[in-house]
Amino acid sequence: MGCAGSVGLVDTKRMRSVAFANIQTMPLVQAINLVKTYETGQSVLGMRGTGRVRAVDNVSLTIGRGETLGLVGESGSGKSTLGRMLIRLIEPDSGDIVFDGKELLRAGRAELRRLRRDMQIIFQDPFGSLDPRMTVEQIVCEPIVIHSSDGRKARRQGAAEMMRAVGLDASALARYPHEFSGGQRQRIGIARAMMLRPRFIVADEPVSALDVSVGAQIVNLLKQLQHDFQLTYLFISHSMPIVRYLADRIAVMQQGKLVEVGETERITTAPQHPYTRALLAATPELHATGR
Repeated sequence: MGCAGSVGLVDTKRMRSVAFANIQTMPLVQAINLVKTYETGQSVLGMRGTGRVRAVDNVSLTIGRGETLGLVGESGSGKSTLGRMLIRLIEPDSGDIVFDGKELLRAGRAELRRLRRDMQIIFQDPFGSLDPRMTVEQIVCEPIVIHSSDGRKARRQGAAEMMRAVGLDASALARYPHEFSGGQRQRIGIARAMMLRPRFIVADEPVSALDVSVGAQIVNLLKQLQHDFQLTYLFISHSMPIVRYLADRIAVMQQGKLVEVGETERITTAPQHPYTRALLAATPELHATGR
């Protein structure tokens, strides 16, 4: 079974300039004063505490069309909670979310169902996010079954095309998740997220469970898919080198708050906030070279 992509990271400067050229004045995604609090004793996306935990604390940000916004911070900083709120997998306590000019939190059931076609997520764990009882075809086609009336032949043809787009053979559709490596399973998860041809994808630490070489292949794949399908990403990670390679801008999150947001080059070479400087200092690849 073939996998597309090479271990080395492809040149990013040209593709990043193309992404910036596609960003329009009106952002695709806006978060306005988002707040999410959890009660004592809950373990939510890696966060623990006593009393009430403010997972996301009055956060506002924008993501331009065709842009990759990298969201970085240590475990428990609220990154995943924020990402899932942006696509309404988690409901905020207060604030607003605007997607393509539409107020997401005020959308009715029919409109929200339609908008969900444009918003998908790639999960961190490429095994836990795939139902082991389902074939790859069932997994990849599930979004189409929910959101479309396409017949099985059309679904299977679309799934075969998407499998090839993520670097897997169409023959994989008849198999089960446990028959694949971690990197291949993540490609399957990406294919599932792509089946509805979304415009916005939340990539929630999609390479943190993979080894370095396989993770590099997945990052290259995400970059290529963005170019081919005109995608907008929120890329969540604790790895500053990966975020620097992939993102047009970086948002730094600490204890539920955004402490710094800016263009990637500025954040990684001239950070303003002490927490950002600490993250960079803890990253030998960036701290040592300054590049």
